[in-house]
Amino acid sequence: MTGYGSEREAYLKRLRRIEGQIRGLQRMVEQDKYCIDILTQVSAATKALQSFSLELLDEHLATCVVQAAAAGGEEADLKVREASDAIARLVRS
Repeated sequence: MTGYGSEREAYLKRLRRIEGQIRGLQRMVEQDKYCIDILTQVSAATKALQSFSLELLDEHLATCVVQAAAAGGEEADLKVREASDAIARLVRS
């Protein structure tokens, strides 16, 4: 079971919006738009993905990790390690 189940439709809506931003970037390149304008839109798409990632991570910590920690054992250790690794990847990106 996923922790984001109750927010699934909202997450999908956000991802579709981000997909639209990426398609807009493709059109800008196809239309030879000004480089700085494209970079501005890249920055907006990057921020949207980062925001999505942080919300999903928060949801994961609040549900999956908390539930595993309450249960204890190896599952708890695994979930904490997964979350830590995910945070490290986000920080490096």
